[in-house]
Amino acid sequence: MVISAAAAFESPEPVVTTMAARDGVTLSAARCGGAGPGILLAHGFGQTRQAWVQTQRRLAEAGHASLAWDVRGHGQSGRNAADSRYSGTQFVDDVATAAGALGPAPILVGASLGGLTGLMAQARDPLFSAMVLVDITPRWEASGVERILGFMNAHPDGFDSYDHAAEQIAAYLPHRRGKKTPAQLAHLLNARPDGRLAWHWDPRLLSEFIPSTADLQQQIEDACRQLDIPVLLVSGGRSDLVTSQTVAHFLELAPHARHVQLPQATHMVAGDDNDAFTDTLIQFLHDLAIPTANHGDPR
Repeated sequence: MVISAAAAFESPEPVVTTMAARDGVTLSAARCGGAGPGILLAHGFGQTRQAWVQTQRRLAEAGHASLAWDVRGHGQSGRNAADSRYSGTQFVDDVATAAGALGPAPILVGASLGGLTGLMAQARDPLFSAMVLVDITPRWEASGVERILGFMNAHPDGFDSYDHAAEQIAAYLPHRRGKKTPAQLAHLLNARPDGRLAWHWDPRLLSEFIPSTADLQQQIEDACRQLDIPVLLVSGGRSDLVTSQTVAHFLELAPHARHVQLPQATHMVAGDDNDAFTDTLIQFLHDLAIPTANHGDPR
């Protein structure tokens, strides 16, 4: 099933569907909500659309339609062919494809990679009526990036069990209580032919796309200067990627933007404190005075 902007849709729970990228890669997505204003949810590098499930449910309650998708090379979405290197242009094209599936002028909520590619997409061809950037700024702390990539590169041979993977995640995210269950890990791990479990992302992303991100920083800064839509930056008070210095730099580029910090959240803002994050998002939508299908007040 391929969704279209004209497709009627009504569901309080995310329903899985697919989209075709411009180059033919199949993108797995989940749509939720009714006919209200569309919210496009773009996850970060190494995540999946599952990062947004609770937020999608809350948005549906508030009368908003939403679409989240697995970025190419992640989750259930397709991977690039062997002769097609991963590039920033592909990810930006995919943002445009997903935006088109929601109809005219959706609102982007982009975490990390999702925010950066959303900024570049907006600069290339204005798509969004507003934007929420989740713990990402045009400049980022190198130490934070190194920590993330260190974790992603740490287990090239995969894991021998779900419990093994859960232990490594718990060590990486010590501020979260308890280990993930096999059910919670199902969307993060793929079973290999040899019986071991591997991360859901394509390892080529680390060698092909990540080295190019430093070259994109000037484009991202230029994209911020061009912003002429309402913008909210939500940062984590315990983030090691976004700091007061990188926030200040972003606000110099986009002085009309608003900034809210969630003190207890790390870079994984929506996962660390989803209630506070979604409350902040719905309040921002409310402040935009966007009518919703059920005209409900944000809780």
